[in-house]
Amino acid sequence: MADFETIPAKDLDKYVVSNNSYTIDLRSKENYEYEHIKGAINIPYEELGKSLEVPSGLDLILYCERGSTSLRAARELSRKGYRVKAVVGGLHAYRGNNIEYGLKLLK
Repeated sequence: MADFETIPAKDLDKYVVSNNSYTIDLRSKENYEYEHIKGAINIPYEELGKSLEVPSGLDLILYCERGSTSLRAARELSRKGYRVKAVVGGLHAYRGNNIEYGLKLLK
């Protein structure tokens, strides 16, 4: 069984300001460009297995739109030895102050 944590979306802000974590947005590039968590990098779920270069010793904080994709990715990455936390409810459940909006509108 995979070993990873889940965190509520309301707790995401404390990880955004932490130097001990690396936040990954698993949504499409288009959705990321529209809005994302400050400091998050975009690695769409479909591309996650291709390359993942993470500084050692950091927790991976994974989020998607509603949480199911981040749970699936957390299982996969924890099996590979990464320390992972998946955001329950995803960006949809997040109500914090760390959203950045892009200039593109979703179609």
